[in-house]
Amino acid sequence: MRLSIRHTTHYRFAEPVAHGIQRLRLTPKETQGQEIIEWNMELEGAREQFSYDDQNFNHVSLVSVEEGAKEVVVTCSGKVDTHDRAGVIGHHAGHLPLWAFLGQTELTKPGPKIRELINAVERSEEGMVATLHNLSAVIRENVEYGTGSTGVTTTGEEAAAEGVGVCQDHAHIFISAARSLEIPARYVSGYLMMNDRVEQEATHAWAEAWVQGLGWVGFDISNGISPDPRYVRVATGRDYRDAAPITGISFGAVTEDLSVNLAVEQQLEEQQQQ
Repeated sequence: MRLSIRHTTHYRFAEPVAHGIQRLRLTPKETQGQEIIEWNMELEGAREQFSYDDQNFNHVSLVSVEEGAKEVVVTCSGKVDTHDRAGVIGHHAGHLPLWAFLGQTELTKPGPKIRELINAVERSEEGMVATLHNLSAVIRENVEYGTGSTGVTTTGEEAAAEGVGVCQDHAHIFISAARSLEIPARYVSGYLMMNDRVEQEATHAWAEAWVQGLGWVGFDISNGISPDPRYVRVATGRDYRDAAPITGISFGAVTEDLSVNLAVEQQLEEQQQQ
């Protein structure tokens, strides 16, 4: 499947920026089951200083905000070919060893509620993948999806205790539980083409767990499935902070408004041939 993506992030500042640096993880990965046909990034009010691949093989662009800027616009667009691998990514890549994905982080550290969810998971006789799908189902049944209920600093335990969260929280809870079961797990940020609309509210997040004999396998807890060709992997990490699309700091300015416009749609065969 060929997906066409256009993702615009627009920052408006209350006062002109004196100095600002932003780290952008907005370029999809070249991985098994996914090829980048074309990808472009355009900046207004900022300029790219350099780019590199981080410890998770995420492509990172470091940009500086132009002095005196009152707004910054980051627009990414391109086309990505995806294939159905039933969520299986396979071999491990990156500079971090597998054991690094067993250690809990501040956002994934389990507490009483996550341990309660772990105890409710049925261990399947069909193997680890089935058990992990059971874990995903338990999380989805106990943590309702609700936008605006949590933020980027909300921990998995906090979302589990409140019983409500978004895809980021579902992923953190899953990762926390998997690591507690001695299963390496990581966070994934990316894009998802929705079947009922082109315009999306935000980027998507899911989790991957390491399964012996298969390698990395994806689990979209919020939707109760493993990623299919509608998904585009952009960045991975131990938690959201490692894979956040945009992080950074600015001096002499307060963000007054932030808007995101995202469109993901399938490019039809006749369009591909033009």
